[in-house]
Amino acid sequence: MGIIPADVEEKFIRGTGPGGQKINKTSSTVWLRHHPTGVEVRVQRERSQVANRELAWEELCSKLETALRVAEAARRAAVEKERRRKRPKSYAQKQHMVAEKRHRRVAKNLRGRIRGEE
Repeated sequence: MGIIPADVEEKFIRGTGPGGQKINKTSSTVWLRHHPTGVEVRVQRERSQVANRELAWEELCSKLETALRVAEAARRAAVEKERRRKRPKSYAQKQHMVAEKRHRRVAKNLRGRIRGEE
């Protein structure tokens, strides 16, 4: 994925939930934060710190990949929107615009002129 390990802050913290003395004494929960993007992951699925660390890295990579895909899709959509906005109007569109302008002109002419107070 190309994640630089120096960009990731990693902490091992005590878990929460059921488990009694074991959960209260061991720091098996893994917390990762990717500084450039601000994405955070916290994993406590397994009892083993090593297993949780692997799962946390997989989840972090998955989240970053999803964020990257969403950003790329948004960029493509913006480019496509701009392309559609700039393309020339078709003959039919121009004819429709002219007809609508004529209709507006006729409607406005029917209103008559405003006469000044005499």
